Amino acid sequence: MGLVRKRAGAGSGKKDGNLTEGPIGRGLFRFMIPIFLGQLLQQLYNMADAWVVGNFASNDAFAAVSLSSNVNMSVITFFAGIAVGGGVVISKYFGAQDEEKLRCAVHTNFLLGIVFSVFATLIGLLFVPILLGWLNTPDSVMVEARLYFGIYFAGVSTVIMYNICMNIMRAVGDSVHPLYYLIFSSIVNMILDLIFVAGFQWSAAGAAVATVIAQGLSVLLCMIRMVKDGGAATIHFKELRFNGSMIRQVITQGLPTGLQNSVISVGNLVVQSNINTFGAFAISGQGAFAKLEGIAFLPIMSMSMALTTFVSQNLGAGKADRAKKGSVMGVAFGMAMAELVGICLFIWVPILLRIFVDVPEAIEFGTIHGRTVALFFFLLAFSNCATGVLRGVGKSIVPMFTMLICWCGIRVLYVTIAIRIIPVFRTISSAYPLTWTLSSIIFIVFLLRMDWDARV
Repeated sequence: MGLVRKRAGAGSGKKDGNLTEGPIGRGLFRFMIPIFLGQLLQQLYNMADAWVVGNFASNDAFAAVSLSSNVNMSVITFFAGIAVGGGVVISKYFGAQDEEKLRCAVHTNFLLGIVFSVFATLIGLLFVPILLGWLNTPDSVMVEARLYFGIYFAGVSTVIMYNICMNIMRAVGDSVHPLYYLIFSSIVNMILDLIFVAGFQWSAAGAAVATVIAQGLSVLLCMIRMVKDGGAATIHFKELRFNGSMIRQVITQGLPTGLQNSVISVGNLVVQSNINTFGAFAISGQGAFAKLEGIAFLPIMSMSMALTTFVSQNLGAGKADRAKKGSVMGVAFGMAMAELVGICLFIWVPILLRIFVDVPEAIEFGTIHGRTVALFFFLLAFSNCATGVLRGVGKSIVPMFTMLICWCGIRVLYVTIAIRIIPVFRTISSAYPLTWTLSSIIFIVFLLRMDWDARV
């Protein structure tokens, strides 16, 4: 117990953030802001790729990069979900001030990240080329897409390890240093995009190379911090060993989230395959809106992540009432901010799409999709924030089944059937607000009946 307190207060400033004391709103939002800024930079990171490729390469190259979101997520989000589970375990022991188990959890998570990196690389290199064929990818886009993904997954370990390190640091309340490293890597990414795509004319491949290099630098900075002086998240190489009990806890918490993320991404790939049948302009238009849509997701995902740590720390400290009050504040804030952004996108989507594409046909597809989904972002926010709360409580199995049923099963079934009855692009887009509504109803019922003191 002494080590955790000492490092939290001795020379570390606020890098180890104890969320179990002080004003609830101030503590929660102060912790969330660096996460939000980090998510914003990550989105700008992705938008930089899209902007440079969209303005200095062909429409086919832009379509290839646009495909990356759903394809990448089908692999990466599985391992990222397990990393979130590891963060929940670390937060619990940090809140309980259990020094021995905290150190064990940190080192076990770090080693698991190395193992996950190897698996993600092999899966991506072996199966993504096959996946592109299953997605009805147009022949004109296939060459650029294969090259992009080959490079990306050769360096995907940088993405996995950044997620691991980031979740470890956030779990002990340090949401600031991951932000600093992301700022640096985002600047590097933009510079390299311009050099490789605009300068060297490497097209989509240049964007992939820039992403891998920039992400690798952010991982390096995270690891240097954690080895030299990471506070409660410090890595000691002599303590790097697997602990069977800790692995089971991480897998128990993280596997449902990983499966949820991955299967939802697979469901989105089925939706993407239907989008692809409308041609390269549809891919580009929907892909361009996805970059804008990412802005709306920022307050949602940031608050969801903050709530997971906040709830886990407070329940670990035996403060269920505080965890509940913070959850209500966080969910309300996430919904309000998401809807505000959604209204803005609904109004200005045709203008904003021109940041990435200047082809009228692509803008038309993007506008149709945007105006179908934007006003329902408050439902998306509720489902995601509720998921963050439930993960913090330790009930990650609940959002897993809810999302698998609504965001994967029903979404795929709806698109598959509805597109045959009403074969227009808007039919595909309408699947999103429909399934957001269904998941929100389920979460409302569950949260109202949940016993906050019965943590699993």
